[in-house]
Amino acid sequence: MTAPSAWARFAVRALLGTGGVLAVAGLWEAYKALGPDTGVVVHGVVVLPRTTDMAMPHVWDMLHKFSQPVNIFSGHQTVGSAVLDACVFSLKLAATGWLIGVVVGFALAVLMARFRLAESAMLPWIVLSQTVPLIAIAPLVRRWGSQIHIGGWTWTSENSVAVIAAYLAFFPVAVGALRGLRSPDATHLDLMHAYGVGWWRGLVKLRLPASVPYLLPALRLAAASAVIGTVVAEVSIGLRGGVGRMIIEYAQSAGGDPAKPWAPIFGAIGVGLVAAGAVGLIGLLLRPYRRGEAS
Repeated sequence: MTAPSAWARFAVRALLGTGGVLAVAGLWEAYKALGPDTGVVVHGVVVLPRTTDMAMPHVWDMLHKFSQPVNIFSGHQTVGSAVLDACVFSLKLAATGWLIGVVVGFALAVLMARFRLAESAMLPWIVLSQTVPLIAIAPLVRRWGSQIHIGGWTWTSENSVAVIAAYLAFFPVAVGALRGLRSPDATHLDLMHAYGVGWWRGLVKLRLPASVPYLLPALRLAAASAVIGTVVAEVSIGLRGGVGRMIIEYAQSAGGDPAKPWAPIFGAIGVGLVAAGAVGLIGLLLRPYRRGEAS
């Protein structure tokens, strides 16, 4: 039996992904139709939401909202076009943060892989850094950054959001790349030593190719983390133009238009999917090194 072609595998994945989305929509509508209006309450605790139109609008109402005007003062601009503009704005900041996070995380991984002392000194702090809540440090980053003036360049709120995104993105890259750089077999390392290959040349010839199966999942996680950091930072800082701030603004009209706040939420999901898809394209270029990819 011949192996399925690449297009066949892609079609299967596309069908499974579409089926998953439709299954979620079906479960939403099924619970809305069958669940109690007051939600499911167990011992006084609400474990499932209310099913009223104010709490759970229909899926088709949420999708139809994309084609409606933002408000009576927006002219011909629809909710869909406004969400798209906000998604592009947030995606640019997330991509910038992702790039910074990848560079910083990989540099730290190389340093820790080269020197055991650096790993012992830095790795606990790298792990500890992820326990600090973003909602607390985002205003601080903006305040500290506003004091930076280099020549004619001035720190902006967009730079603060990109730094917060990088703050979340560097961690999985540092940990995943470190694991990958340490993954070559001892026999391969001994062979490099026998040929008199130095550590830095061995890094390029052996350690980097061996780290790809560990690095790609870390890059995907970093992309998702960068999107989360961007959305949270936009909300915390109050930066307008992005999908994070739009979620807050549209939520204020949820009382009269419950389907409207879901539009930027779907937009944020779309930004995450685009970010993960971009990393998937990088994986296609590195396919020869992806054998035995780690999860």
